[in-house]
Amino acid sequence: MTGILSLTTFAPLLGVAAILMLRVFGKGDEARASNAARWIALATTLATLALSVLIVASFDRGQTGFQFTEDSPWFSGLHYHMGVDGISVLFVLLTAFLMPICIVASWKSIETRVIEYMIAFLVLESLVIGVFCALDLLVFYMFFEGQLIPMFLIIGIWGGKNRVYAAFKFFLYTLLGSVLMLAAILYMISVAHTSDIVALTNYHFEAGTQTWLWLAFFASFAVKMPMWPVHTWLPDAHVEAPTAGSVILAGILLKMGGYGFMRFSLPMFPLASAQFSPLIFALSVIAIVYTSLVAFRQTDMKKLIAYSSVAHMGFVTLGIFSGNLQGEQGALFQMLSHGVISGALFLCVGVVYDRIHTREIAFYGGVVNRMPIYAAVFMLFTMGNVGLPGTSGFVGEILTLTGTYGASTWPAIIASSGVILSAVYALSLYRRVVFGQLTNPALATIADMDSREILIFVPLIIATLVLGFQPGLVFQVTNASTAHLVDAFRAATGR
Repeated sequence: MTGILSLTTFAPLLGVAAILMLRVFGKGDEARASNAARWIALATTLATLALSVLIVASFDRGQTGFQFTEDSPWFSGLHYHMGVDGISVLFVLLTAFLMPICIVASWKSIETRVIEYMIAFLVLESLVIGVFCALDLLVFYMFFEGQLIPMFLIIGIWGGKNRVYAAFKFFLYTLLGSVLMLAAILYMISVAHTSDIVALTNYHFEAGTQTWLWLAFFASFAVKMPMWPVHTWLPDAHVEAPTAGSVILAGILLKMGGYGFMRFSLPMFPLASAQFSPLIFALSVIAIVYTSLVAFRQTDMKKLIAYSSVAHMGFVTLGIFSGNLQGEQGALFQMLSHGVISGALFLCVGVVYDRIHTREIAFYGGVVNRMPIYAAVFMLFTMGNVGLPGTSGFVGEILTLTGTYGASTWPAIIASSGVILSAVYALSLYRRVVFGQLTNPALATIADMDSREILIFVPLIIATLVLGFQPGLVFQVTNASTAHLVDAFRAATGR
């Protein structure tokens, strides 16, 4: 299996090369070239998904170290070092799982500059997978920052009327946070004389040094998640992004912050992580309660779901910094579950937006009378977002709260109110959109989901229910690595 990670990471770029050939040789028939670009992008993302499934199927679930490793000298002492463990391998699968869905979801909604759009998504997939596979700090940083560019273009070119403002806000927020992380990376390399993530995990930085390094990494990961109060770029980005862009933004890009905390902050700076855990608990609790209340007052469906994402990421940070196995497992599961459910919710918004061309909740009502299939699908993912038992949303929330309670009582108690608040805003949204009488004349002739749209939701429905009833499928993969992380953290901090 040597080389399979590189093949999976860069397979989307092969699709980019094929699409570029269309740009060179297909100038005479733009419509035909655009349609061919869609099929190439779909075939490429499906091939990448097949490779990621092969990686997970071949993954040794009892091993704590990195697997499928590749290590080659690059330049100036820098190594191209790749590998996955139980913490990262499922994020590779999640990325590859969502990308073909995004391509199919964009099939009819994107009609301008289709070739460039498909190229942007394929490049984004390659860079995101690279983030989860990189085992060299500088290689990680290049992938981590590189994905900003295609996402910036997706929002800025194919977004809504305020797309340029939202794109620049997204880019500047995330870039400024990462500048401090780059400074910390360069310092770590100068002190430890290596950029290898495995070696740096075993390197013992002094307590005072850990504090400053932790803060530098925190500046980047907190913005990426995003945590309160650096979350304000997210609602704007979601509202202006095309539907598929919102799916990737919520489903994958937000997970890079949580992944970064688990990959770098806890294992490399355990003393600082324990020192700042009360701060993280406070910010997480504020995020859960405050953004849930803000979500309830939203009039735009996308903005409501965006604020709910901030609240759900609050549960993730609580679990990560609880420092126990339940919390770490719950945080990982919550990120994977949120990737599926939030992506599906944005697709649900996209279905009605494509028909009515508005996301204002007030323009809807009584949709179930014309779209019963849509109403059933929307209900399932609303229940998943609330955390109904039997859906994947329940497992992550209950585990993160259990882990948090084991570390600190009051944050867990206050955060538990977020479960009730999420039911308030999510069920309120569902009631106002789906139930009631048809009052908008534009809804009188609206058609239910077609076969293409149903096909998009089938794998998301299956994933939500399977993970809800069989969460052990995830824990079998993540248990060894998370247990090793917790043991190392406790040994370093004495907790």
